[in-house]
Amino acid sequence: MTDRPAPDAAAALPKLFQPITLRGVTARNRVMVSPMCQYHSVNGSPTDWHMMHLGRLAVGGAGILFGEETAVEARGRKTHECAGLWDDAQIPHYARLTEFIRQQGAVPAIQIGHCGRKAGCHGAVKDWAPLTEADAAEGRPPWQGLAPSPIPYGPGFMAPKEMDTDDIREVIDAFGEAARRAVDAGYDIIDVHGAHGYLLHQFLSPITNRRTDGYGGDRAGRMRLLLEVTERVRAVWPKDRPVFVRFSVVDGKGGVWGLEDSLALAQALKERDIDVLDISSGGIGGETDMPALPRTPGYHVPFAERIRAATGLPVVAVGMITDPRHAEDILVRERADIIAIAREFIWNADWAAHAAKALGVPGANRLMPEEYAHRLDLRDRQQAMGFNRPGPESAAAFAVLLGEAGAAAAQ
Repeated sequence: MTDRPAPDAAAALPKLFQPITLRGVTARNRVMVSPMCQYHSVNGSPTDWHMMHLGRLAVGGAGILFGEETAVEARGRKTHECAGLWDDAQIPHYARLTEFIRQQGAVPAIQIGHCGRKAGCHGAVKDWAPLTEADAAEGRPPWQGLAPSPIPYGPGFMAPKEMDTDDIREVIDAFGEAARRAVDAGYDIIDVHGAHGYLLHQFLSPITNRRTDGYGGDRAGRMRLLLEVTERVRAVWPKDRPVFVRFSVVDGKGGVWGLEDSLALAQALKERDIDVLDISSGGIGGETDMPALPRTPGYHVPFAERIRAATGLPVVAVGMITDPRHAEDILVRERADIIAIAREFIWNADWAAHAAKALGVPGANRLMPEEYAHRLDLRDRQQAMGFNRPGPESAAAFAVLLGEAGAAAAQ
């Protein structure tokens, strides 16, 4: 595991590579691998694919490493292949992952959620198309999801069950039990997924929540389930470990939930002792004049900055942040506290180590395991001594080794 720099040395580092302490958990830097669904689980449990995927990311130097959105109950999955943590038998499979992540110097983190009305679809490579009778004939039947109101997710999707009070109680309990299992599996950070059109977001948005009871109606009623879930998770989660909450600051195109709603939600989460707000957007659309959020580098940063200023809580910024200097500027200007990266880590799993070198961090290779770092250090020393540079001396040496110098002298 990589040693943490001494306090004086840490203060001299770029902000992106200064440690951050959240309750009793210290991450070696402020680079976070954001949750990315893989659709390779078997009965909710991770497989060798996850060991490869997360292992590849774990050796790249990030401070915090999330796996993927993990369902708190079987009916809370989008697909048959989604991750889940609804059974104690799944715990050892996740513990294998957290042990390896921690050995590489990163903080293992888990995001828990419930898909709600998004249940019964294919994975990302099939664009989340709904499962059909043909899939059922092959042993992969669709199933009915849950939702605040019985509004299907889209064409071809089964109408979800409108949740009654028993369903709501079961879901809250499921979040609490999943959090307990995550503790036993060795996770140090937990994130409650309230974004991207998942169940908790479905309760927040008036587009998907048409209820008239205590879990619908005005904003306070629509926020109630998410707040009760976070209360349960915070009560179960160890006091010395942080709880994050991810939420969509604005709905998708044509939505209703907006920034003012999210500012109220953020304040309510602060009052419930939530440690970090994980800022995202989208997932529910409608027919209003709310525009789609332009996908430009750092497109969530203005929202993160507003919520950070209003609450004083640490915030995560995510969204096409790929340039290390851009990430550093966001942190230096106190627009966010943690930089989350997803797809860029798929393209370049060693992004954090490369970013450290680009920002002039001494010993940047040491963010990677010793098995890699010592070879990279040797290459750097050779380059510093000129061994790897083309020039007259190199040409002369090759001429001797290839016999060309002797042949030229004989002529």
